[in-house]
Amino acid sequence: MGAGAVTTSAGTSGFNHLVDPNRKWYNNRRLIALNAWIVLLLITSSTNGYDGSMMNGLQSLPQWKNYFNQPSGSMLGLLNAIQNIGSLASYPFSPYLADGIGRRPTVFLGASLMCIATVIQTASQSVRMFIGARFLIGFGLSFAAGAAPMLVTEISYPTYRAPLTSAYNSLWYSGSIVAAWTTFGTFKIPSTWSWRIPSALQALPSVLQVILILFCPESPRWLVSKGKDEQALKTLAYYHADGNTNDGLVQYEFNEIKSAIEFDRTVASNVGWKSLFSTPGNRRRMRIIVALAFFSQWSGNGLVSYYLNKVFDSIGITDPTIQLLINGILQIWNLAWALIASALCDRLGRRLLFLSSAVGMLVFFTMQTVCSAQFAIHGTDAAAHAVIAFIFLFYAAYDIAFSPLIVSYTVEILPYPLRAKGFTIFNFAISLSLIFNQYVNPVALDTIQWKYYLVYVCWIAFELVFLYFYVIETKNKTLEETAALFDGEEATEHIHDAALGGVTEVREHDEKSSGSSEENVNVASLPKV
Repeated sequence: MGAGAVTTSAGTSGFNHLVDPNRKWYNNRRLIALNAWIVLLLITSSTNGYDGSMMNGLQSLPQWKNYFNQPSGSMLGLLNAIQNIGSLASYPFSPYLADGIGRRPTVFLGASLMCIATVIQTASQSVRMFIGARFLIGFGLSFAAGAAPMLVTEISYPTYRAPLTSAYNSLWYSGSIVAAWTTFGTFKIPSTWSWRIPSALQALPSVLQVILILFCPESPRWLVSKGKDEQALKTLAYYHADGNTNDGLVQYEFNEIKSAIEFDRTVASNVGWKSLFSTPGNRRRMRIIVALAFFSQWSGNGLVSYYLNKVFDSIGITDPTIQLLINGILQIWNLAWALIASALCDRLGRRLLFLSSAVGMLVFFTMQTVCSAQFAIHGTDAAAHAVIAFIFLFYAAYDIAFSPLIVSYTVEILPYPLRAKGFTIFNFAISLSLIFNQYVNPVALDTIQWKYYLVYVCWIAFELVFLYFYVIETKNKTLEETAALFDGEEATEHIHDAALGGVTEVREHDEKSSGSSEENVNVASLPKV
């Protein structure tokens, strides 16, 4: 789908006139409770971020390196990649559990496995035991990380859905910050507790989820898909309209969900793995989703995310204290930019953020490459300091799109029957790209050093071209409206008309009950999508 088609997604969502302007996240008791449950789901991403930053920090700890016999090359690559190998092993089961037993129980299962794994990791007596624990962490994480963002996007209040779902992946850096500063704080402990303490703290988000997650509301879309319409309606009403099942917004959401699921099952036949590639709309979805997954890890960020110490060694910064300190500051910088972009994603739009991010990454990574080359040739401190500056600027550009949007954009463009399977493909592609990065990057950095950066400069340029031609704007639309953008006018009209039909029925019922329609929703004024 070319860039010219992007304009077809512009417009105003059909639910906007139904949202109570006085109901805000900070002044409504039930929205506050809903968002508290969402925060519990968001910290799943923190666990993932903690792991990446912890491994980065451990590589700068002499105590960890000495205990595991100075791992390097392929062994170091395996220590980093084994978590993603564990994730690959559980992907065949993850979507079936999320669609079968529900989003909440799947998160609970994943969190439970991660709690067990972190105990084993903390108690590791050998490198094999450490590797096995990290495999189990990845195995459990894919269950939780596969279901949690879908549940976030499916229970959020409509006006907050995009920022909250975008915050999911942004909070990768919250875990990263804790890990970076934990390893910095334990650096001077003259025993194995310098790395066992960070390993143990990795379990905290999962412990909270094991205790609380089963009290969280289940996805109304999952409930409707299982024939539990009444429970789905009550869930929507309780959190989105203070318990009023006849509220116009609740009826719009409920009927839109039912009609979209019905359409995908009967008209579009969107069921099963084969359907991911069986229609032009779904092929467009998968092309974008797989590309975003690889772009998110192959934009040069993998060098700093997992091998920051090697990047610093290449520019003469070898002091572990300085390496850990810069790593800790970088994670705070990343979180700030990612959360700002999450808050603005509906105002600025996905397309603008993606394109701005790609341009910024191309410029700043090119400058980082130039400065690294200058240091290799001349060995000047100024070149080394410039590399650090451009690393920070590169990550600011990366964080305005590829931190907040890759998860939220993926789940919102997928129709409900394909959401779990499509999101699994997304996570599978990320794991493949990470495994490649974690094996290839350390070897390439050791072999050709800064020249390896030129590969990423060319790749980021390709990313910019791809994003320009294929990213579709989806801001200010419901999940069902967004999914329908890929399926043509038939899907759009069917879902929109069914949703408005439900609101009309409520309006007519209210008119008969009150004898007046002055305070009811003016359905005729609602725009067509």
